[in-house]
Amino acid sequence: MAPGGGICKEIIESRIAFADYETTTSNVELRGSPCRKATTGFGGNTASTNDVHELLECPVCMNLMYPPIYQCPNGHTVCSNCKARVRNSCPTCRHELGNIRCLALEKVAESLELPCRYQILGCHDIFPYYSKLKHEKNCKYRPYNCPYAGAECSVTGDIPFLVMHLKNDHKVDMHDGSTFNHRYVKANAQEVENATWMLTVFNCFGRQFCLHFEAFHLGSAPVYMAFLRFMGDEDEARQFSYTLEVGGNGRKLTWQGIPRSIRDSHRKVRDSQDGLIIQRNLALFFSGGDKQELKLKVAGRIWKEQ
Repeated sequence: MAPGGGICKEIIESRIAFADYETTTSNVELRGSPCRKATTGFGGNTASTNDVHELLECPVCMNLMYPPIYQCPNGHTVCSNCKARVRNSCPTCRHELGNIRCLALEKVAESLELPCRYQILGCHDIFPYYSKLKHEKNCKYRPYNCPYAGAECSVTGDIPFLVMHLKNDHKVDMHDGSTFNHRYVKANAQEVENATWMLTVFNCFGRQFCLHFEAFHLGSAPVYMAFLRFMGDEDEARQFSYTLEVGGNGRKLTWQGIPRSIRDSHRKVRDSQDGLIIQRNLALFFSGGDKQELKLKVAGRIWKEQ
C-alpha cells in the first residue's frame, strides 16, 4: 500500500464501526448523491451508505471524490481538482499534502452502488460509484439550462419551471399555435454587428418552441440568422419539423429543418449554422426602401411528424 494508506484505512474503519446500523432516510437533495437507504459492508461491518458518502465528500468543493483521491499524513482527504486550488496545503490541518493517494477510500468507493443525483426528478436507476458521474452528465432527467439568449442566465430547472421563468423574469413573448409571422425591425441595420432580438416562445402540440433571431459575423460577412429550439430532449425534438420563410421584392428564401433541443446551447446551434441564414445585403433588399432600415418578416410553421 502507498505511504499513508494505512492511516486513511484506519479512519474509514473507525467511522464505519461506530456508524448507526439502522438505515436512515432524509429528504432527497440534488447536491451530491440522494441515497439514504442503501447499505454496504466493509471489514465485516454493515453501515449506512450515508456515512461512507460523507467520507467521499471533498471538504473543499463538497462534491464526491473520484480517483485520484489525495490525503495528507494525518489522513485528511481532498479531491484532485481541489488539491491544486489549496496549493498543496491540507484544508483541514494545513499540513503539506504531497502526492499520497488514499487507496483504501478509493477501494471503498468501488463497492458502492448509488442512485442518480436526479432521483427526485424521476431517475430511479442505481449505478456503481464510478459509473454514476458519467451517467449524470447525460441523464435525461437532469435540469435544463434557461434558453434565453439575450443575457447570460444561470437558472436551471424542468420545462414547466423554465416556461414560467421565461414569462415572468425575462418577459418573453408567448404565443399559442403552430404558425407564426414575426417582424424584426432595426432603424440602422449597418450598426448591427452582434445583436440578439427578444426570444419568442410558441406553444403547440402540448410543447414549447423557442424562436431565435440575431445578427453576427459569419467569417467577415455580416448575417442574420433565425432558428428554432425545442424545450425538451433531442429524441423528442426529432418528432417535429419546421419551416422558416423570409422574402420581399418578389424574392423568397426558405429553410426547413428539425428544431434543436435546448440541451444544445444557443451559441452551439448558431455556430453550427443550423437555421435560416440571410446575408445582410439580401436582408436589406428584402426590407425595400433605402436599404438602410431592416424590416424583415419571418413566417414559419411547426408540425409533428407522423
